[in-house]
Amino acid sequence: MNECTNATSVQEFYIVVFSMFSMGRLGLFFALLMIYLVAIFGNLTIIILVFFVPKLHTPMYLFLSNLAIVDITSISTCIPKLLSITLTQDHRISFPGCMVQMFFFLLCANGEICILTSMAYDRYVAICKPLLYHTIMRPNVYIVMAASAWIVGTFNALSHTLLTAILQFCYSRDINNFFCDLNSLIALSSSDVTSRKIFMFFETISISCIQFLLTIISYIFIFSAILKIRSSAGRMKAFSSCTSHLITVILFYGPLMFLYLKPQSEDSKDQDMLLSILYLVAVPTLNPLVYSLRNKEVWVAIVTFLKEIEGNLYRLNIWLMGHFASINRAHPLPALPG
Repeated sequence: MNECTNATSVQEFYIVVFSMFSMGRLGLFFALLMIYLVAIFGNLTIIILVFFVPKLHTPMYLFLSNLAIVDITSISTCIPKLLSITLTQDHRISFPGCMVQMFFFLLCANGEICILTSMAYDRYVAICKPLLYHTIMRPNVYIVMAASAWIVGTFNALSHTLLTAILQFCYSRDINNFFCDLNSLIALSSSDVTSRKIFMFFETISISCIQFLLTIISYIFIFSAILKIRSSAGRMKAFSSCTSHLITVILFYGPLMFLYLKPQSEDSKDQDMLLSILYLVAVPTLNPLVYSLRNKEVWVAIVTFLKEIEGNLYRLNIWLMGHFASINRAHPLPALPG
């Protein structure tokens, strides 16, 4: 037992899922790099627009900017390491590095769950109680809701990370996934993980399932209110205001809940990896596209922001021209002899 404990304190894990031939490494590297850059650029665009465009200073877009921060953090937990693996073929990841990766993954997963629930409540108030929207969704309310998502995510991720860090890993260090996933690490542990699995089950019920249930209840009221609208144009307008969020909810909860609630088996490892890719890589990449392509306010904000940049550059150019002209008048160049 002591030998195992000592080995655990200095061990490394091996991410073995991308053991590929050299001919495929370059293609995989550029594919991962392109996905990463698209996700970072798209989510950064959302954050910048919400910060600089006053029209987007609303509760829904505050939640959307927080969702973009979560997506950037989420995809940054795994893609940079995978890029390094594909180039160097060094599949090692240190024990502390693995714990840090798992912590930020759990933080983002729990944070996104809470933010999606807050966005569902915001849509419920906007559609079902439009006259009371500004009374209910006051700044102190939606700021606390956004902050609570990060607080809940931090405490939940920290508890899982600390409980996993004290486990022993004597038999195998090969992680059959593309990042340090909680399920993968528990499956590798040589310790008795019964209590951890029970804790994970009740934690999933108390956070993920309850938050998902609150989102479903919000949409039941939303759809009920939409069906009561007499005009078809009014129904379409109300429905279109929540379709982007609904698509994000389906993309996120579908693979996540199936991954953590289905029975684990040896044959399900490939499915686990595919589902992990969906909610950790595909969702952060698709979220900005979903909210921009289907949202006229975002397109208007982009045009407004670009015009403002163009105006600022024009004013800067005029100022520079005037500044250099004043310098030339004060210090004229000497006349050429002749």
